[in-house]
Amino acid sequence: MKTIHISKQAKKSLDSLPPDRKGQIQDAIKNLPGGDVKSLKGKREPYKKLRVGSYRVLFKEKDGEIYISKIEPRGGVYKGGF
Repeated sequence: MKTIHISKQAKKSLDSLPPDRKGQIQDAIKNLPGGDVKSLKGKREPYKKLRVGSYRVLFKEKDGEIYISKIEPRGGVYKGGF
């Protein structure tokens, strides 16, 4: 069984979503590292993105554990640090 860690920022974003969208994202997170996952390039290289509709979940894997950094709409997820 994999361990999933969610940052405070990602948890706050997830909790603010409508219940149906929140459920979709939670289901997609449970299936990580499966799903519509792509690696980010450049300075964001260790991170991957999971596409869930118009939302993106940014995460990285380390030692068999998954660390979720951000959950945001597509347009704003890459702004700022993570």
